[in-house]
Amino acid sequence: MYLIVGLGNPEEDYSNTRHNMGFDTINKISKEYNIEINKKKFKGIYGTGIIENEKTILLKPQTYMNLSGESIKEIVEFYKIEKDKIIVIYDDMDIDLGKIKIRKKGNAGSHNGMKSVIQNIGTEFPRIRIGIGKPQDRDFIKYVIGAIPEEEKKILDKATTLAKEATVEIIKSGVDNAMNKFN
Repeated sequence: MYLIVGLGNPEEDYSNTRHNMGFDTINKISKEYNIEINKKKFKGIYGTGIIENEKTILLKPQTYMNLSGESIKEIVEFYKIEKDKIIVIYDDMDIDLGKIKIRKKGNAGSHNGMKSVIQNIGTEFPRIRIGIGKPQDRDFIKYVIGAIPEEEKKILDKATTLAKEATVEIIKSGVDNAMNKFN
């Protein structure tokens, strides 16, 4: 069983922000594989379905970004999901706008949501980072939760589509093959 988690903030005010790239990717996976995300439990909303012949849970934590790990820990413990079957998708300022990077494991960098995830489940799980670039003025909070300019929306839409494809590739052929194909 796979657990695919998209990080984001639950309120409508954050729906079109750089910080919700994980949620946006989960929405695309949900639509393509007809998996309704309508169950409320584990401090999140989730749905179950089949992707590439694998039972899969799609999860959007509803704890706010900085506590995302609490939701993930609850569902991982309940379903006894192996760490290598957890895929976390999130925005990353250290990657160029529109690029994605897959890693098998690692640290959180400056991402507070990932700090929470690592604090709750450790570092040994695959992740897909979606590049959102860095702000010119170094106002990081305003940058990640502020409105996305029109010219960036198309770039980020393509990036979340790539992240969706990378997620499916991990399930289908493993993280190493996905890294070779997408990194």
